[in-house]
Amino acid sequence: MQGATDTIFAVASGTGRSAVTVLRLSGPRAGAVLDGLCRGRPPTRVASLRTLRDHAGDVLDRALVLWLPGPGSYTGEDSAELHLHGGRAVLDGVTEALVRGGARPAEGGEFSRRAFVNGRMDLLEAEGIADLVAAETAAQRRQALRQLGGSLGALYRGWTERLTRLLAQQEALIDFPDEDLPAATEAAMVAEIAAVAGEIAAHLDDGRRGERLRDGLVIAITGRPNVGKSTLINALVGRDVAIVSPHAGTTRDVLEARVVIGGVPVTLLDTAGLRDTSDPVEAEGVRRARARAAAADVRVILRDGGDAEAFVEGALVVATKADLVVGRQDSDFAISAMTGVGMDAFRARLASEVQRLTADAGPPALTRARHRAGLSEAVAALRRTTEVTMPELRGEAMREALRGIGRVTGRVGTEAVLDAVFSQFCIGK
Repeated sequence: MQGATDTIFAVASGTGRSAVTVLRLSGPRAGAVLDGLCRGRPPTRVASLRTLRDHAGDVLDRALVLWLPGPGSYTGEDSAELHLHGGRAVLDGVTEALVRGGARPAEGGEFSRRAFVNGRMDLLEAEGIADLVAAETAAQRRQALRQLGGSLGALYRGWTERLTRLLAQQEALIDFPDEDLPAATEAAMVAEIAAVAGEIAAHLDDGRRGERLRDGLVIAITGRPNVGKSTLINALVGRDVAIVSPHAGTTRDVLEARVVIGGVPVTLLDTAGLRDTSDPVEAEGVRRARARAAAADVRVILRDGGDAEAFVEGALVVATKADLVVGRQDSDFAISAMTGVGMDAFRARLASEVQRLTADAGPPALTRARHRAGLSEAVAALRRTTEVTMPELRGEAMREALRGIGRVTGRVGTEAVLDAVFSQFCIGK
């Protein structure tokens, strides 16, 4: 990440030909650069039609221009937006003029990083922006907007404020050991520390619903050879993504297909038929199938009346080829992916299951492994406060807990953490 004192610009409306291209500009020279383009900047926060010219006075475009002085801008810096005609030649000409005026192209995430550094948002809200841009479904959009709205940050700030107050009390007990403080004071402090630890632990115990919704669920379709796994995958996706063959062992590696079920992005896994085999390639496929199925969020076991894969607790057992085989037992559903028999009920059950695993209920959910790591560190530190008798050690454990929460919100951290977060952003953000 280059210097924060630079003036930067980037396209904020995507690439390719379009009717309008929006170009963002931010930094200490934004006003001067805009003056050079427009021969005078427009009124503050008023969209104004201006003629843009290069250094030689040649017309580059007639564009809508907004002047957004800091700190009341997205980045907290002096900023501007140029709503250009979407031709490539227009953008190239304006870009050249901006560089000549002293601006440089922004790096990925640099606008949002400046907003974070300037106190316009915390790190959780910044990640909410990235998730909103990447959202594929309405459920993902709602979760990203909730995080962008600051609900997750407010929850963590509440814990930080309580722990900061408790740490101040602990420091008072250390600094004034001879004061005649009520015995109940320390007991009440320890009890509240335990209460905060319990609240954070309960927040962590959410079944990874936020991460599952953000990243998408994985549903593994398993069963013995020729039980109808590939046919079912094709029916769920709505197109031929897997080869269907009467010959056992056709599918040897794990095939993935992306689909939306119940408003949640899902990766369906078509796996090798589960059986004992002397073919080393097929045996490796079976090994991979079992490993991927074990790690999946939902496991669907297919059976067609013959030998069935061993029962797995929590798995959805589905009888296939309902148009050919009768007298089905020990299954949750009987379907025929070829004729559509039972498929509506099966799809509804899958939708119910994925919605249950990603339900947006209660407090806002964690959405990243980074959040989980920082909060887990905080809980471990707070629980150590009940195991120590020296007040100095208890105070240090509380400071460690505050650092763990601070790394999640971005108020405590390293440049490496910030680089990792903002490198995921698109250039215009």
